[in-house]
Parts: sequence; structure tokens; C-alpha cells
Amino acid sequence: MKIRANKIGSVVHRLDLPQELEISRLVDARSGQVLVVRALTEKAVYDVLELTNGRMAHIGKGDVLVGALGRRDALRGFVGHVPESIKAGDTLNVLNLGGVLGKVTSGTREVGPPLEVEVLGMVVKNGRGLNIADAALDIADDASTDVPPVVVVSGTSMNSGKTYAACEIIARLAQRGYACGGVKLTGVAARRDTLAMSDHGAVATLSFVDCGLPSTAGFPETAAVGKRLLQAVGPESGTELDVIVAELGDGLIGSYGVDAILDDAEFRSMVRAHVLCATDLVAAWGGLAWMKERGLAVDVVAGPATDNEVGMNAIHDGMGVAAVNARLCADDLVDLIEQVAFRNTHA
Repeated sequence: MKIRANKIGSVVHRLDLPQELEISRLVDARSGQVLVVRALTEKAVYDVLELTNGRMAHIGKGDVLVGALGRRDALRGFVGHVPESIKAGDTLNVLNLGGVLGKVTSGTREVGPPLEVEVLGMVVKNGRGLNIADAALDIADDASTDVPPVVVVSGTSMNSGKTYAACEIIARLAQRGYACGGVKLTGVAARRDTLAMSDHGAVATLSFVDCGLPSTAGFPETAAVGKRLLQAVGPESGTELDVIVAELGDGLIGSYGVDAILDDAEFRSMVRAHVLCATDLVAAWGGLAWMKERGLAVDVVAGPATDNEVGMNAIHDGMGVAAVNARLCADDLVDLIEQVAFRNTHA
């Protein structure tokens, strides 16, 4: 059976799918499997799908969409999973703007009820169901690849300013003549963060989606994927990089595997500077304590906790860590990172 899709979600962008697709009513219920669904409802908020080219498109009732099964555990969004079994005619939900599909079990007032979709079938090619892993990078470690200095940007939670800080760091380093790569190590599939990195001067970008993951929630090998992305971002683009800015999506505490990456000794050995973005002073204090328990160094705190001198002084004077706001003092932030990343090495 063939069907024409109105909108194709960015989660499947590496597959380069046409609008007209062959589908099977038999569905493999596993993460990354590519489905065609029909929107049963229409929303006024959280109502867009990020297309494969990064454009945002409103989802209208009746739209035929392409997405991929996956899990989401968002503190300020939907929580959803891949059901044990799925068949044509079942109702699922759109979990995020990238087109990750699953069954919502929890949400928040801000995003409203989840958008419902009817499963039309699984996309097939040459008689077998397609999975985003079919077009993925090999995540096997390549010990022969040298990794340039890595600047890690982590956060105390969602919406703590990580992507903004990462992009400002990339922009200022690029202006200073560095060939910068940008990597999104954890989170749920969407292209907007890596596209923003490119817009700010990154000459090469990758994310966990390039390793075949619609989400890193509950995935046990995030450290292996993270290291592979750092190894691959330069060679995949044919570019020799001077520095990689790596964003850890979600917060330090959660199911997305941030802790597993930061606890990995080999990953730590690649890191030259660490920026922690915090929403407020308690978050900054807790994030620094969390890092200290694991023997991790934080070079500078950024994010909303540093929006004015009250926060910056409290972090610098009371917590003993540099505090610089990426919006107000981006050059000062990059001065500090440049000094740490290219003159010192710490694991």
C-alpha cells in the first residue's frame, strides 16, 4: 500500500524519504521504527512539526505525518514511551516537535493535552520496516581518531540556557579563527539546536539522532554514543576541527544519560572546559555539588542564574566558581573558556 505524506518529521531526516511511501499495516513496536500517522486533533500550542529541512510547520487535523517511535521523559513537557505492541488503527501521540511518536503517560499544563494521531502503518522498503538506525553512523569506537579540545555545556534542567550559551561560544570562537564543531549529545530528536550551532559558525555538527537514536531517554550506552560523536563530527564533514562545543540536552538529573556520559573516564579525558548553565542560585549550588560528588570540574556557571550581578556575585563569592552571562558578556565567557581550554588540560 502506498500513501503520500503531507509532512515528514526531522527525526527521520537521515533516511531522505520521499513524500510518497510504501507502508505495511503490520508494525514493529520498537524505538526508531518509522511510522505514517494521521493527525486526529489540532492544537493551538505545541502544534508544530519540525520538518527534515528544519522548517516548522503547523500540524492540522487530518494531516498525514511521518515520524519515528521513541521515548520522552521531559520535566517540562510530555512523558511518553513506545507501547509493547502497535497495529494500524491504534492511537498514539506526538511527543515532541521532531516527530517522535509514542504513548503519552504524563504532561504539563503549559503544553496542554498531547496531539493524538492514528497509526496508518509502518514505512517499508524492499519488504522490511524502516528504522532511523538504518541510516546511522556506526557507534563503534574509533580509537585512531584524535579528538580536538572539547568544551562541554551542561545544565541543571531543561530551559537553563544551554543551547544559547553553546551557540554564543561557537560564534565567538569562530570569530577568533577557530574551526568549531557542534555536537548535541543527549535529549530527544530535533534539528533546531544543531542548526542553530551551524547558524552561529559551526563548520560541522552531529547529534545522537545521527547514531540512530530518536531519544537518549533510557538508552544504556549514551557514553559510547557521546564519544563516537566527538570522534566523528570532524571526519564526517571532512573538516579538521580546532575545538568541539558539546551540549548535553536535558538536566544533570534525569533519564537521558547525562550522568553516564560525565562519569565516563575516557569522555572526561577529552574535556578541556565545562560550562554549567543554571536556572537560579539553588540550581547552581545543587549542580556544583552534584559535580563535586563525581570529581568533575566546572569552569564557569552561566544561564539565568547569572542574569544580573546578584547571581554572579553569589556564585563567584559564595560558591567559588566564575559566573558569566552568555547574553550580556559573551566575549568575557569565551575569554575564560579560551584560556582554560587551550592553556590547561583537566580530566
